[in-house]
Amino acid sequence: MSTYIITGAKGGTPPQGAAAPNRVEIHNFVKIDDQFSLYIQALQKIYGQNQPDVDSFFSIGGIHGLPYQVWDGSGTQPADPNAWEGYCTHGNVLFPTWHRPYMGLYEQALQRAAIAIAATYTVNKAQFQAAALTLRQPYWDWASNAVPPPEVISLAKVTITTANGQRVQVDNPLRRYTFHPIDPSFPAPYSSWKTTLRQPTTTGPNAVDNVAVLTSTLVSAQRQITSKTYNLLTRVHTWPAFSNHTPGDGGSTSNSLEAIHDGIHVDVGGNGQMSDPSVAAFDPIFFLHHANVDRLVSLWSALNPGVWVTPGEATGGTWTLPEDTPVDKTSDLTPFWNSQTTYWKSTAVTTTATVLGYTYPEFNGLDLNNPAAVRTAIAAKVNQLYGTGIARPLARVAAPKVQAAAAAAPTPTSHSSAAAGNAAPHVHANLAQAPVAHQNPAPGHAASSNPPQDADFSHVPVVGQHAHNSEEAKLWEWTARVQVKKYEVGGSFSVELFLGDVPSDPAHWRTSPNFIGAHQVFANSVPDRCANCRTHRDAEVEGFVHLNDGIVEHSGLDSLEPDVVVPYLKTDLHWRIQKAGGEAVDIGNVPSLEVAVFATPLTFPPDSDFPVPGERQRHHEPTTGRPGGSRAA
Repeated sequence: MSTYIITGAKGGTPPQGAAAPNRVEIHNFVKIDDQFSLYIQALQKIYGQNQPDVDSFFSIGGIHGLPYQVWDGSGTQPADPNAWEGYCTHGNVLFPTWHRPYMGLYEQALQRAAIAIAATYTVNKAQFQAAALTLRQPYWDWASNAVPPPEVISLAKVTITTANGQRVQVDNPLRRYTFHPIDPSFPAPYSSWKTTLRQPTTTGPNAVDNVAVLTSTLVSAQRQITSKTYNLLTRVHTWPAFSNHTPGDGGSTSNSLEAIHDGIHVDVGGNGQMSDPSVAAFDPIFFLHHANVDRLVSLWSALNPGVWVTPGEATGGTWTLPEDTPVDKTSDLTPFWNSQTTYWKSTAVTTTATVLGYTYPEFNGLDLNNPAAVRTAIAAKVNQLYGTGIARPLARVAAPKVQAAAAAAPTPTSHSSAAAGNAAPHVHANLAQAPVAHQNPAPGHAASSNPPQDADFSHVPVVGQHAHNSEEAKLWEWTARVQVKKYEVGGSFSVELFLGDVPSDPAHWRTSPNFIGAHQVFANSVPDRCANCRTHRDAEVEGFVHLNDGIVEHSGLDSLEPDVVVPYLKTDLHWRIQKAGGEAVDIGNVPSLEVAVFATPLTFPPDSDFPVPGERQRHHEPTTGRPGGSRAA
């Protein structure tokens, strides 16, 4: 029996200066008629295949979790006969790289379907055949715009160009997947839902999507998502801290890629499939989300050249990895075959263009053989896309201290990058002209549907300016670290932080003006059916919530110095626990929870692409003595 060899999508016409066709941000992708029309039809085609087919949407989605069965002969005998679990490597160093060939498999299946569909076109056939070859899975850049376009979250029908050249409306496959049939392995409530749902209105069989709650939840998360992404890319420099949500941030007080990823799952899903690892991949938004997760791997790798998978353990194990077995960059990324007898490994996916046939717009025009130039160019793009969060509090709080220095500074220097092909301003240079990154996105990114309103940053000193006194250009960054046992609540949940009064009704927590951010835990809703969950009930996860924006907006303080901020946080910082479906959880029933506060001094040297952190300080006073507060005095 031959195996399904994963090659990714192949062929197509790359943009000028690109090594392969781009994965395109979804807000722009929906406007590319030929590719979008083929993509919609390709989704319909793989949805309609027999669910057991090796490259059907259902079969590919099932690799991630349920129905906990063999995919394409990989692991005919599970590593643990009693370990009913999927292949996904959550919580260990293989998390980012395992998903890379997984996305390649999905993209390959989509392109195969699109090529067959394009061959049926009788009008503009050559155009659509070329579009099919160039088609790649789009990504959703939630750090630039946390609300997907209507074509993803609300439209029941979308308009496409069909084989006869007519523009017609068809059922929208991006909104949901319809099971045919529902797999008997699914637990309640999924066992009664014929389709995938996002933020469902109830857990009963008549539940429907609640688009209003989905949208408001994502809007409330926007600033945190952007700040978390910026800190991940600019402050995390080791693979263990970058790759997964197991505690250990490398001293960065920044989230891992997996922790940020977890938050998107929970906020999108509510009580729906996206909030449960066992069924999340059946929702088509999963692949838009994971294409962006993969994109962040590429951006981070460009900023940290030469850093890749380091040894670790397969914590809870998978279908094919025994519990706590050592893993490293040479471990098999099962079940993804790269030949009839071998699997993909992390060493083979350090780049994407030549091995899996795609790249991202940020890399267009760059000389990939010049890592230093690539790093400079990607740093400028990261600042442009996500750097505003660091400038807001600097403008409002630190600015009075540095205004004189800024006035005395010479005109900012633009550092040209041959690789970028144009001037690449260093951190904050573009922010002086663009108060909100979401209002002035980079090419390929849509503006936010609800961008925060901010002060003018034109007086803020920037890296690249030679301030009169560099010590004055300093900012204290305040962060709350959340550590908690992953399975203690019995499903996905959020630890939500507030500055000021907390509404008595949990339904109003996420829309409260005093809500400042959350750390979400992405966990199986029925842990007893997951061997990983059963054997690792004490497994802890870690995440960080950035506090500066909230302090600036709520406190009225004119300084972020510790002696000013600590007393304020002691009285005004509060936290609550909420299940993914909205139900409040008594903090006393989650004894593992610890919310601890850290302050890190940031400086802005003229020769640095990013703010430079000093030694972080832990402050016990704001949370100690309260349920879920700091335990170390």
